[in-house]
Amino acid sequence: MNLRRQIAVTVAVVSFLVALTLGLLVHQASVRQHTDQARRSAEAALDSLLTAYSGTGVVVGQTAAVEEAAAGAAPPAATGLPTATGLPEELRRLAVQGHEGSMFGPGPHGTAMWAAAGSGGKVFSVRVDYREDERAVAELDRTILLSAALAVAVTVLAGVFAADRISSRLRTAARTARTIARGDLAARIGPLGGPRDEVADLAAAVDSMSSVLRGRLAGEQRFTADVAHELRTPLTGLLTAAELLPPGRPTELVRDRVRFLCGLTEDLLEVSRLDARAEPADLSVLPLGPLLTGITSAGPAVLLRIDGDAAVTTDPRRLDRIVSNLLANAHRHGLPPVEVRVEGTTVSIRDHGPGYPDDVLRDGPQRFRTGARERGNGHGLGLTIAQGHAEAIGVQLLLGNHPEGGAVAELRLPAGEHPAGEHPGAEVPGDAVRAGERAAVEHRGRGT
Repeated sequence: MNLRRQIAVTVAVVSFLVALTLGLLVHQASVRQHTDQARRSAEAALDSLLTAYSGTGVVVGQTAAVEEAAAGAAPPAATGLPTATGLPEELRRLAVQGHEGSMFGPGPHGTAMWAAAGSGGKVFSVRVDYREDERAVAELDRTILLSAALAVAVTVLAGVFAADRISSRLRTAARTARTIARGDLAARIGPLGGPRDEVADLAAAVDSMSSVLRGRLAGEQRFTADVAHELRTPLTGLLTAAELLPPGRPTELVRDRVRFLCGLTEDLLEVSRLDARAEPADLSVLPLGPLLTGITSAGPAVLLRIDGDAAVTTDPRRLDRIVSNLLANAHRHGLPPVEVRVEGTTVSIRDHGPGYPDDVLRDGPQRFRTGARERGNGHGLGLTIAQGHAEAIGVQLLLGNHPEGGAVAELRLPAGEHPAGEHPGAEVPGDAVRAGERAAVEHRGRGT
């Protein structure tokens, strides 16, 4: 159950228990009061009977009775005295022994309070009708039940209202926290309204944490961009100098490492631009099949299969970058053949290698983390860059492993309408194809 239901159920249970306890206490007090009053009335009537009989020998009162206490004595009817119909046997034995007492017993119209005493070999008894008292207790019980039900309902409604306010404020804080977790560190919970309580303290703490994280992340991004920018110029000069070295194996090793450093520097700069969202997306509507044909034809061999083409809204340059990095990742860390399949607005890229490691599937691409050892020794920026460009143009990038083996990267692009005069299978504008070729060639061999 959510918090609102937990609070509502707790309030309902507590209110019910309190109402039940109070109702039982009031019921018992009422029954005790009516019982004591009936007993006092019966004992007073018995005293009056004994006093009157001792003075006049006459039994006064319709509910009074007297009978012989000795065994084998003539029945009361033979003596002309009123009989005690319904006198409890236990109370009769007590009176025969010469004692006085009272207790409930049956009466002609329901329950009655009996009082009896023994005197002069006779048993004297009186009966006080308890019907009105029972009705009064029953009426009180109905009133208690109605009042308890109304009190529980009002209390539960008040609890639900209070819980809803707390739950609503917590849901607002949770939504903002999830937005922050998705990378929007500018999101803030802000004032939630209501009292300055623990929920407000929690919201203030989350906002403070987000501000601190945003500042630290911005500092790290600036540091990364500054380092990459400062390295760019000397590395370019170093690459030029390496080209002037005499041919030979050592020269090739130097050139290879310098090219790697240059590529890493360019990737760091690109990651910094993605973090800063410095480049807006240049979206246009294009048929997906021909666009993918241009991208894949410029890189290493792949098996391209188009099962139904569709128009998509995308940035051709960024899409080239995404697909090129995914292909480079598949070629570097997977095994051939690398398959690219276009189905509607979805593009899937599969290799036949060991697949993505568990931490990549669980946490997504991470910078400078290449996953499992069998996935190679890349610097971990290829998938990060692909993920960044995908988010920039509204493409959903899903990473998974095929049941039969191999890593699978799936791109789900937003659909778009074909431009006037175009249809599925039409040629993609030349500048888009050239951009795809440049991206595929430039980033060949890079990836996580």
